[in-house]
Amino acid sequence: MEKKIGCYICTGCGIGDALDVKALGNIAAKEQKIPVVKNHEFLCGSDGIELIRKDMAAEGVNALVIVGCSHRVKTEEFRLGVTQMDRVDIRDKCLWILNVPEGDETAEEDRQMMAEDYVRIGCVKVKKMNEPHPYVAATPFSKEIMVVGGGIAGLTAALEAARTGYNVLLVEKEEALGGKVARMHKVSPARAPYNKLEENPLPKLLAEVKGNKHIRIVNNTVVQKTVGAPGLFDVTLKGNGGTSVERVGSIIIATGYEPYDPGKLEKRLGYGSSPDIVTSMEFEEMAKSGKILRKSDGKPAKRVAFSLCAGQRDSSHLEYCSGACCTYSLKQALYVIENHPDASAYLIYQEVRTPGQMEDFYRKVQNEGGVFIKGDIQQVSSTPSGLTLEVDDKLLRQKIKMDVDLLVLATGMETTVDTQDPNSASPVGKQVDDLPGSVLNLQYRQGPGLPSLKNNFPDSHFICFPYETRRTGIYVAGPARRPMGIAASCTDAAGAALKAIQVVESVARGAAVHPRAGDLSFPSFREEGCTQCKRCTEECPFGAINEDEKGNPLFNPTRCRRCGTCMGACPQKIISFANYSVDMIGSMLKEMEIPEADDEKPRILVFACENDAIPALDMVGRGRSALSPYIRIIPLRCMGSMSLVWIADAMSKGYDGILLMGCRHGTDYQCHNVRGSALAEIRLSKVSETLDRLQLESDRVKMVEVNIMDAETLPQVINNFVAAISELDPNPYKEF
Repeated sequence: MEKKIGCYICTGCGIGDALDVKALGNIAAKEQKIPVVKNHEFLCGSDGIELIRKDMAAEGVNALVIVGCSHRVKTEEFRLGVTQMDRVDIRDKCLWILNVPEGDETAEEDRQMMAEDYVRIGCVKVKKMNEPHPYVAATPFSKEIMVVGGGIAGLTAALEAARTGYNVLLVEKEEALGGKVARMHKVSPARAPYNKLEENPLPKLLAEVKGNKHIRIVNNTVVQKTVGAPGLFDVTLKGNGGTSVERVGSIIIATGYEPYDPGKLEKRLGYGSSPDIVTSMEFEEMAKSGKILRKSDGKPAKRVAFSLCAGQRDSSHLEYCSGACCTYSLKQALYVIENHPDASAYLIYQEVRTPGQMEDFYRKVQNEGGVFIKGDIQQVSSTPSGLTLEVDDKLLRQKIKMDVDLLVLATGMETTVDTQDPNSASPVGKQVDDLPGSVLNLQYRQGPGLPSLKNNFPDSHFICFPYETRRTGIYVAGPARRPMGIAASCTDAAGAALKAIQVVESVARGAAVHPRAGDLSFPSFREEGCTQCKRCTEECPFGAINEDEKGNPLFNPTRCRRCGTCMGACPQKIISFANYSVDMIGSMLKEMEIPEADDEKPRILVFACENDAIPALDMVGRGRSALSPYIRIIPLRCMGSMSLVWIADAMSKGYDGILLMGCRHGTDYQCHNVRGSALAEIRLSKVSETLDRLQLESDRVKMVEVNIMDAETLPQVINNFVAAISELDPNPYKEF
């Protein structure tokens, strides 16, 4: 179908009072040759939307340039079923950031020039768009969800997905379901009044899972190999004397945790030196048996000490808090107190962490006689009557000795998910026997495991996208994702189930998931131009690109999250999207007007990440903070899509400076596409070669990290850069 663009300019929110809207319309109609150009005083209102709909029906308008406010507001109003559309923001990022005194003709001229430039690039952007055609696989997409792990998190995830009508394949490597919760006596309170132990919820949950017709359970089975992509995963299962291949749409890993090896605590806490030094799980099994006894002689254990943070928050062991150990120890202290009227429970802690309503549970243990000692166990000695602990009491500021029958070590949680260095890649083709502990054995070019983030837990964007991994369609729930207790694991599992449902529904209609949810495009490439440099496969944050036997990239569209990192990585410019390309951004920056050097009006091009920088700029506008009238903002999907070609084009065009605003990155990264901002920074380290070739100063290009909450400091960052550029001579390419 032939493209027919309509440009609609809103005059509300003060736009019509501050700007020459007729001139903006002329830019669209006469300069950009847009066939349908109209104004409306309330474009997002029912009359304004009806105006657009009538033109779509009567005039055949099928592509839109909406000029008004930010694309982050009024999203539902402008959801008009058009895939080729741009929202041009002349309110938040023009009108509201330029404090123009009444009667200041120069400032008014600058404001008008900015608005006209934004109309130009909006029109060019839509003209360069093509209709995206959703990916359709050669074989049908599966909507079945596979859950790996039959503990409390896996059972909950399976049941929550099945309750919505989706078929679930539940894979458990052991003979019985239940995981570690099956070994527990009782559980900490999960409901009001939060001060009583509750019965183990596992029997009821198991009955519901086994009775649900949508859940298929496979025991004594491991995943030998996983190939494919969301909607098209082919999983080879090995167990019960044979193998089978299952087609599933998405995968939830809920394999739980492994307790930290208590043998590593022998030196200070004495594990292994006496049978009366046990782990929390060993003590739990005692309680479940109904006999809390000293292992050394079988006598009742009436004086029990609990060492909280046993090997945790310790640079020599686990650096992190496991979140649930304090609550578990409080629960077990009640076992002791309730088991014998004259029993004593001592909790030796650094800090007791019981957030939220669990504070009531903490008070319960205090009121029942639990003794809390803030300190560290320095030494453990065996005696004929039990154990003697030497404790450095931080409150009394002295060392104390105490005789106990049992010492219980609250060891931490370590993930059971096989992870790997996110910057390395290993060959595909390894089988599960070659990778002890491998959960999925992915046949990805980037390696068989999941990339790790910190402390070996699987990578995810923990601020905006929990449950996610860098492998699209694969989600992690429960303590396999991060340390957590039973209640949190159940909530986590429900969230992961929703994500698993979201991805199978999205890929079935060819749409992307987070952060560009709903995008129907996917990368295409000109194979004849490929030099097999492998940069796209190595830099893709999500493992969306494999390679064929000749080394050419093999795109897996349903793995792709449309960030464009591959596009920015390609030195040959052969990768593009129907609605996003190197040519599109290049054409946009070339379309803006560059004043002559004598006008003393520099032009600063700002490439801003749409995930953090653009929202921060929106907040700058809402706060009416003043920005320089010399900046021109072009949103990028991700800073990882940034091509060095744009830097050369911008400098050749005559821009005086370029400011790139990407997400913060690092160990505690916030980049929505994981590595995009970091990769852009690496690419920019080579930009000096381009500037040297053009005989321009390297200070003309700068990259800054922007958090979504940096609205207060962002004006100073931008205006300081503009001031620094103004100190330089005008770009000599203005004259060409």
